[in-house]
Amino acid sequence: MSWHALIEVSRESEEPLTAQIEGRIREEISAGVLHPGTRLPSSRQLAEDVGVSRSVVVEAYGRLIAEGYLEAVRGSGTRVAHHLTAPALPTLLDDGLVPPARWDLRPELPRGAGFPHREWLACYQRALQAVDPGDLGYPPLSGADGLREELARYLGRARGVLTTAGQVMVVSGFAQALGLLCTVLSASGIDRIAMEDPCHHRQRQFIGEVGVRPVPVPVDDEGIDVEALAATGVRAVLVTPAHQFPTGATLSPARREALVRWARDTGAWVIEDDYDGDLWLEPGARPPALQRLAPDRVVYGGTASKSLAPGLRFGWLAAPAGLLAALERTRSHRDLGSDVLTQLAFAELLRCGHFDRHLRARRDHYRRRRACLEQAVHRFLPGARITGSAAGLHAYVRLPHRVDEGALVGRALERSVLVPGGRRYHARPEGAAPALVVGYTAVPRTGIAEAVRELGAAYAPRPAAAGAVRCA
Repeated sequence: MSWHALIEVSRESEEPLTAQIEGRIREEISAGVLHPGTRLPSSRQLAEDVGVSRSVVVEAYGRLIAEGYLEAVRGSGTRVAHHLTAPALPTLLDDGLVPPARWDLRPELPRGAGFPHREWLACYQRALQAVDPGDLGYPPLSGADGLREELARYLGRARGVLTTAGQVMVVSGFAQALGLLCTVLSASGIDRIAMEDPCHHRQRQFIGEVGVRPVPVPVDDEGIDVEALAATGVRAVLVTPAHQFPTGATLSPARREALVRWARDTGAWVIEDDYDGDLWLEPGARPPALQRLAPDRVVYGGTASKSLAPGLRFGWLAAPAGLLAALERTRSHRDLGSDVLTQLAFAELLRCGHFDRHLRARRDHYRRRRACLEQAVHRFLPGARITGSAAGLHAYVRLPHRVDEGALVGRALERSVLVPGGRRYHARPEGAAPALVVGYTAVPRTGIAEAVRELGAAYAPRPAAAGAVRCA
């Protein structure tokens, strides 16, 4: 059983050999090349075929077993897991085949029950009734004028973004915006973009696939390390300053000033991904957008995916005029703008105040869910702690250093809890401290405590504490 034609590794790559093998096998499973139940070669045979030490393959197999992609049966070897199902997720977030679980704690899954159906229908009807026949032609590449005006007002008052309607571009989600930005930057000679480490692993992969090299820069409790960023020599960086993904850190005032100073001193671009800025759960006002400090060097991006629904495929950019013109030229070769009726309906949602009321209700709802998660973590995961600011749809749970993250994720799956480990989001996972990235919106509120209780049973050699967490 020779696999050298399917799995290749490169010792010139910065990616560890274990991660390369793990990634190639996962890709073959996700693509449908390796079917459920397929027997894989022994670790010794695969190591010989690929030309690596057996321990590298053993570790790769172990991680894939922990993640639910493979299963090891005594006497039958290692096989592709039999019960894998394909997720209905956007390509940028797609993890391929996902094992079934009673409690799905992945962080990218907003709960559809919160969508304001009645208000959206009313706004869509009003927009349709008021639409001018001329508006139903091909829309402006940067979006309908009415929506751009409403977005400029909303982003100013709610996010502190310093922009005008003429500097706003409506896009089909942040994935499209990022693809356009990478193309424009690459055309200007920028072939590397710094990214926070950790960050969303699919976003890192996405940037690499569009022809720009991602350069990892470490993150700590104050956000991205600007000194380490400056040492890379890059001329662009992608950051999540309000609520860093996945750690939840908020960029400190000193780091914000240092980041802006670096951008101005070097002529670099900062791409601000405000992916869940509408869902700030901390007491008091959230920090204003980083873009406010340097509107000439910062491109601000937002989305309705977390606040409304990812299925809308709806987002926006606020960019300097010169960069916006380049984005429009690039977009003109790819599509002919976004759905105009959805744009006009969202403009009405903003104009009549329904969006603000919807967000207030969502924030109250998510505060209660997060409080339930915090109680459950405190009770059932001794020594673990939630870090970062309370916002959005997920929490970063740091585990004690003695905990084997991969083994915990695997044991949790055996107890029907699907939760990603923190190391998957690191460019160099082997050096990362153990953690879990816990989404709390795709299961019922009572299920949060039940899921964490099962995590606790997998987490400790002793049984989890008796009793249940009562969620207020």
